[in-house]
Amino acid sequence: MGQSYTISGYLQDIKNGESIIGAAIYDKDNPSTGGVSNIYGFYSISLPAGKHTIVYESIGFSAAEKEIDLQSDLSLNIELIESAIKLAEVNITEDIPDKNTQSTKMSTIELKAKKMKELPALMGEVDILKTIQLLPGVQSSGEGNAGFYVRGGGPDQNLILLDEAVVYNAAHLFGFFSVFNADAVKDVEIIKGGMPAQYGGRLSSVLNISMNEGNSKRYQVDGGIGLISSRLTVQGPIKKDTSSFIISGRRTYIDILMRPFLKNNESFSGTGYYFYDLNTKWNYKFSNKDRLYLSGYFGKDVFDFGSALSDFNISIPWGNATGSLRWNHLFSDKLFMNTSLVYSDYNFAFDAGNEDFRFKLFSGITDYTAKSDFSYFGKKHNIKWGLNAIYHVFVPNNLEAEAGGIEFGSGEVLTQQGIEGGVYFQDDWEINSRWSVNYGLRYSWYDNRGPFKRFEKNEIGITIDTISYGNFEHINFHNGLEPRASVKYGINENTSLKGSFTRNYQYVHMATLTGNSLPTDVWVPSSEVVKPQEATQYAIGYFQNFLDNKFESSVEVYYKDMNNLIEFAEGAQPQDGVNDNTDNSFVFGDGWSYGAEFFIKKRTGDLTGWIGYTWSKTERLFPDINQGKVYPVIYDRRHDLSVVLSYAINDRMTLAGTFIYATGNAITVPLGLYVIDGTLVRQQSERNSFRIKPYHRADISLTIKGKESKKFKSSWNFSIYNLYNRQNVYFYNFTSEGSIINLPMTGATEQVSLFPILPSVTWNFNF
Repeated sequence: MGQSYTISGYLQDIKNGESIIGAAIYDKDNPSTGGVSNIYGFYSISLPAGKHTIVYESIGFSAAEKEIDLQSDLSLNIELIESAIKLAEVNITEDIPDKNTQSTKMSTIELKAKKMKELPALMGEVDILKTIQLLPGVQSSGEGNAGFYVRGGGPDQNLILLDEAVVYNAAHLFGFFSVFNADAVKDVEIIKGGMPAQYGGRLSSVLNISMNEGNSKRYQVDGGIGLISSRLTVQGPIKKDTSSFIISGRRTYIDILMRPFLKNNESFSGTGYYFYDLNTKWNYKFSNKDRLYLSGYFGKDVFDFGSALSDFNISIPWGNATGSLRWNHLFSDKLFMNTSLVYSDYNFAFDAGNEDFRFKLFSGITDYTAKSDFSYFGKKHNIKWGLNAIYHVFVPNNLEAEAGGIEFGSGEVLTQQGIEGGVYFQDDWEINSRWSVNYGLRYSWYDNRGPFKRFEKNEIGITIDTISYGNFEHINFHNGLEPRASVKYGINENTSLKGSFTRNYQYVHMATLTGNSLPTDVWVPSSEVVKPQEATQYAIGYFQNFLDNKFESSVEVYYKDMNNLIEFAEGAQPQDGVNDNTDNSFVFGDGWSYGAEFFIKKRTGDLTGWIGYTWSKTERLFPDINQGKVYPVIYDRRHDLSVVLSYAINDRMTLAGTFIYATGNAITVPLGLYVIDGTLVRQQSERNSFRIKPYHRADISLTIKGKESKKFKSSWNFSIYNLYNRQNVYFYNFTSEGSIINLPMTGATEQVSLFPILPSVTWNFNF
């Protein structure tokens, strides 16, 4: 066999200098020999010496070809031109044609933010998290809610990353919108199973969101004006083709719109709500071997209530802040390194009172992360290895109170601290033209450190002893090995079989009293009481492309087993942990989920889109809940169907629509009303033993591009949410009629629906 050499470099959009993720690079005469650009646009392939025609291809861009005579290692940066072909423009998912069948990846889907903007949106707000809920295996947490569940896992089991920074609460407006501004986002990848060893800390999924880097060619302004919010993005070069920046902001004006209606209403004159987001990013190319990226996110929700009739007022602020400093370095044309320093913070507060009495409840979590990842691009082996350490500071629940000038409470903020770490190795090995395997091993640990106070309880919950730990004093240690593997067998170039096995540990946990992700949810670490959550998942799948790759399809079957899951004890409240150990209110159990996912997508043509269907079952077993009997979780749904279509009417008009059908959530309901010793008592059903009515809804949108000039572009997006005005159940209100004095009493059930048919309009502009 002759001498081989390496071709490496970066792929960029010629228009704005943005890196191109997931592009295919291959030898035209031997398409099976090639590679894919990483999240920074870097690629590396090895070919025999001699003449080759190298093809660079990414849907949405015109393919580029480069003829070379390879006699030594070659560095070759390529700029691709955005395709003017209408068929490529309307493609929704934009991944390379053979990734579905030829890659070892399974249970993974990529989306481009710019294509999400054509889909119908609630109140005109394009939402990344609502879009991924349209994929098989991903379920929404309720009507209009941005929370999501993946293959039976809870909301805390999803690792949500924004430029490598963990986002702990990804919701605005009590869950109705996500914190991700689509104008600042470039690429979205969700991994539902077969999680590579490079990811850790969660059981169910990875949602990896990459921000735009900023236009390095020219200054650019983008924006949009909708019914409830406006957006503005400014980007451009600091030094052309070397350094660029982007600043993107979004703010609602619900508070401004409400003021005229509340002005003359003394009961609510001080009431207001708004949220805002600010995304920033800066990057600098020192050389072809060294690049630096600095990105940040700042977002906050603020709800205030006040009345002119009294001095009582309430303030509920919560928000996220993240920062990522990343350094890319090329040791050689085959060895790529990324080192990151990451900051992440989430906090929630509830502040209420008047002149005589005031109390404040607050909680949060702050992370400081250092990590390094290495990638080696071989001819048959793409190897990755790395390590990371996270210093966690938890504030589970704390209370400050004051009455008549006297302060109540412990006077100190109770925290929990610890270090979470991991090291991993993984190899994506192309054994031959039919067999490929991605195997890896991750070792993870959590080291609990002081200062900390452990409140020992007796059988009836009374504190009998307090154990104090000093600064950085060791408390306990958890660890585990996490093997991962996925294998692909190619039946032919358009058809393959895949299977995966993953073992995961989770050392940080969210305790919630509802099925939705709310700002009141409490994050806690593993401890002497709380063991790490564990999950083992098996999946097999059949993948096929047909009609010249215009269509791709897949069928996946999975089984997931989960241990050491966490719930609040029956009757517990989050505030029970105030000036106490929150984990004293927890109970623990196991769970499992299994199902089948069907996916078919039309990639090109005037009509594009996908149909996804999931059949699944998710159950839990907690000795201290439901009398120790197995019960379905609230988001257990037997059937979940999504249809997403986009039709290019012409070069200026695109019509899009979605349809959703889902089995109703499982709920607990009252069965009867009894009076015992003069007290009204409700008899409850077994946990989640009843179903609400099935959920279904259709949405539609029309995007119309305005007349373009060299300096200005604009478009209008008209959307109708809940097209046929379906009265879906938001929750049931159970009431009683009569009184314990005048028996008998009767119960009544009232359905509460949230969103009727809702039209919206958004104007987007660019110059």
